[in-house]
Amino acid sequence: MRGLGRCFWICLAVLTASTASAAAPETSLVPVTRPANTDEVAIVVTQKIRPVLRPASPQVTAAAARPSDLPLFGPEHSIRPFLRPEELEQQILFKNRKRRKTSVCGDIDIQGKAVGQVNGKIKACGIKDAVQITSISGVKLSRPSTMDCGTAQALNTWVDKTVKPTFKRRGPVVELQVAAHYACRTRNNRKGARISEHGKGRAIDISGFRMADGEVVTVLDGWRKNPSKKQLTKIWRGACGPFGTVLGPNSDRYHRDHFHLDTARYRSGAYCR
Repeated sequence: MRGLGRCFWICLAVLTASTASAAAPETSLVPVTRPANTDEVAIVVTQKIRPVLRPASPQVTAAAARPSDLPLFGPEHSIRPFLRPEELEQQILFKNRKRRKTSVCGDIDIQGKAVGQVNGKIKACGIKDAVQITSISGVKLSRPSTMDCGTAQALNTWVDKTVKPTFKRRGPVVELQVAAHYACRTRNNRKGARISEHGKGRAIDISGFRMADGEVVTVLDGWRKNPSKKQLTKIWRGACGPFGTVLGPNSDRYHRDHFHLDTARYRSGAYCR
């Protein structure tokens, strides 16, 4: 009877161990020494606790299989500055330092050089503190343009808030085509007329916009055609505010091929036509 009981307990222990082993590969059987006064055998099943390893992400797996087909990852490609390597940080700082040296009117986005006093042939002409602008908000001017800082700042606001967003999908826009800037003359070059705002360094004429792919949208050709008409109308309307006077093809025959923008202010508000 005692032998039969011993066999029962041994069989039960083996069956338990087999089941636990099948359910958990990491299970092991550790026999415990049988007490001297009993014929029973105690079996302790212990489970090894190990951290579960997460499977590799698809990106990592794919990178191991096809590293040349995947985009690059790493600090040098991060948009977060604290992850950029020191060399890249130095390049950015050097570029910004260089841009600051060539900026005017206290704005790094207004690139050019200070000109100082500009005297006109006519008494009413001239600019006290003139600047010569080469690019505005990252957009080049087709030729260096002379004006005062108030006009340069208005131009910067217009390009940044209206011109660039309007041509975002079609462009980006990379150049403003300048038809006229500072010139000591009368309005529309008419004899006996008042001095133009161009003669005071407070005006600039824009005739077109060049895109990155080489396409040029001109005021003359685009004002009557879609989709350029819609975009040019939006740009013309957006200039009314930063500038005190905005004239386009609908104003008169003198402005059929360009936008006239000046910073003259009136008591009744901006004049846009």
